[in-house]
Amino acid sequence: MTFEFTPIGCFHCTSRYRFETPRQGVFADNSGWILLEDDPRLIDACRDLEGTDRLWVIFCFHLNKEWRPFVHPPIAPGRRRIGVFATRAPYRPNPIGISCVKLDRVEGRKIHIRNFDLLDGTPVLDLKPYSADIDSFPDARIAWLDAAQTDSWQLEFTDAARAAILRLKSDGAPDLENFCRVQLTTDPFNRRRKRVERFSDGSFEIGCRTWRIHFTAKESLRLLRIDGIRSNYTLSDLLPDAADPYGDKEIHRKFLREIGGLSEKKL
Repeated sequence: MTFEFTPIGCFHCTSRYRFETPRQGVFADNSGWILLEDDPRLIDACRDLEGTDRLWVIFCFHLNKEWRPFVHPPIAPGRRRIGVFATRAPYRPNPIGISCVKLDRVEGRKIHIRNFDLLDGTPVLDLKPYSADIDSFPDARIAWLDAAQTDSWQLEFTDAARAAILRLKSDGAPDLENFCRVQLTTDPFNRRRKRVERFSDGSFEIGCRTWRIHFTAKESLRLLRIDGIRSNYTLSDLLPDAADPYGDKEIHRKFLREIGGLSEKKL
């Protein structure tokens, strides 16, 4: 038996790359909107959403073409593989996902939401209201996830790093705070899976697209301190006539003008 689904709309936000996806929407601080298809019945179907705090968004993992029986979640204990049905990984037999999001408002065909783990261009299949009485089971356990908590690292941000992250996000750069929480809270030094580099002074950097994030580790406390952000472009990369394949060089130029000079790669 097979089924064919037609999306009811498409999701839009500033995050386009897989590494920008929050581990879960509840950990995010983001905003976007669902644009429904041009069908008056869909607008009618949104009636009575006013006063609904949260929605289940059922969507399609449009960037994943093949499924895997085992996956490597970012917080798996001991780097071991986990059965995909025991995770929320996108590599599923049918690429269907769910996200419990905060509903801001409905404006005709536009449904504005916050705190999601979706990417720009995601096809939306259905919407359902979240009910705390029906959908919440606070004592429910996931055994492997409980074990993973012992392997996790805590993050702290210096004032300078947090200010830089907020400024960059407002200018259209990736959400680097979310990136740090996804990539660094578990197995932060895994160079096979992450663009991590260790320097001679014991500090580290991790790459996020065209940005580099500098951090230090207090292993006895399992604490990582995010110290600063720098551009990974060189001065010649930022010349006015240089190619701009990622469309972000003006953000880098503004950042360097306002924050300070280009920080060359440490030795």
